[in-house]
Amino acid sequence: MLNLLFLIVLFLYFLSILVPSLGLSGWISVLCMIIVLCTFFKTSRFVQVLGSIFLTAGAFLLWNTGVHWTQYILSFGPMLDLLMMFTLIPILGIPITLGRYSVDIQGILHNKIKTNRHLYMLTSGISYFFSIFMNLATLPMTYYSIKPALEGFPVQHSERFMSRAITRGFAMPLIWAPVTPIVGIVIGVTGVSWVSILPYVVPLSIFGLILDWYLGSRISKKRIQSTHAMDEMAATSEKEPSNPKRIFQILLAIIFFIVFVSVGETFLPYSFLTLVSLLVIPFSFAWSLLLKKGKEFGGAFRKHFQSFSNNMRDQFFLFLSAGFFISTIKISHSNELVNVWIVNLIGAIGTNFFLMLLPLIPLAFAFLGFHPAVTLALMAETLNPDITHISAHILTVAMLSGAASAFLIGPYNATIGLMSNIVKQSSYKVSNWNMPFTGIYIVCTIIYLLSLQWLT
Repeated sequence: MLNLLFLIVLFLYFLSILVPSLGLSGWISVLCMIIVLCTFFKTSRFVQVLGSIFLTAGAFLLWNTGVHWTQYILSFGPMLDLLMMFTLIPILGIPITLGRYSVDIQGILHNKIKTNRHLYMLTSGISYFFSIFMNLATLPMTYYSIKPALEGFPVQHSERFMSRAITRGFAMPLIWAPVTPIVGIVIGVTGVSWVSILPYVVPLSIFGLILDWYLGSRISKKRIQSTHAMDEMAATSEKEPSNPKRIFQILLAIIFFIVFVSVGETFLPYSFLTLVSLLVIPFSFAWSLLLKKGKEFGGAFRKHFQSFSNNMRDQFFLFLSAGFFISTIKISHSNELVNVWIVNLIGAIGTNFFLMLLPLIPLAFAFLGFHPAVTLALMAETLNPDITHISAHILTVAMLSGAASAFLIGPYNATIGLMSNIVKQSSYKVSNWNMPFTGIYIVCTIIYLLSLQWLT
């Protein structure tokens, strides 16, 4: 039932973007309200509480404004673009899985890596590499590709070693990768083009990766040949010969996808989130065809949509509830009041100090259970470059870097939650492992933001 509801509302939303004249917004709002009601008792208690806060606060704003009762229903629907992207992005992982690139990664480990330092850098680098395309699927794929070889190295606290390398590498591309929902949200908020922010965020992303390599790989020890680990990898290699050069196929695919998004952003009238969602399925299918895995792609594609409702219930309830609240803020004109508060705050503390605080906002809300996407969407109504007197590009960098930091240490977000399940440790412990790196990264980011502000 939920699967059908999710698919229908996403299809209608997709259709409403392509053919706006159909006037489907009313039907979409009704379906979104039904989904919120149906998923309420199927989500975790924490998500229920957060969603209820959004729904209650939104209903209060509408009641206080005195709008017609139909407006309560029509306020549902925002953030469907984000949910559509969350639903479709995992499809990009299908050709990577079908291509068996994990075997090639193990071949690199077996033949090239000799020390802990190199192992850490490779693990973090591969996680960075996959994150550009695969989003959360990066975490299990990187972990299970590299874990079998770990026994051949004198690594103390192997789960901490793997967790830090994978989550940090994963978080760094999230400030620029075209398949990252956060990027789409922030671009929608600030009104800049994706191509125009790359010179600002790519250097910060690469700096974060290099910082991680430095902090995470300071202890270098030669590899101890573990017979068990080597035998296991040798057996794998016998069954499926590895070719490390095939990893460059992923790099080539990433370059092509970035080019397609850039061209589409220039010539098509769709938002960044919609554009990426439009490209995901044909691009993944074409890649699978090149791998001669077209039939297998069809099976994996059907499997994804047959089971995705079980994984997306919390997201649909929480994001649709947050979207309702965002609508009510606009309808009640509460955003104008918040704008006045922000102007007064900037006047009291100064633009530079406000800029220093800005990346910390999604970070702070992450510890209250707010997904960075929700936090930034709520901030969207108040962070206007004309109000803050901060360049739209600098605002974009501040919000994206804050979101990336929230992914690293927010104990309630999906990144830390999934990693904690993989390494069989509490989410708080996984979060604490990333605290030193995140603290240094945030300080460096603030210095970078102030430098940009001074130069512009």
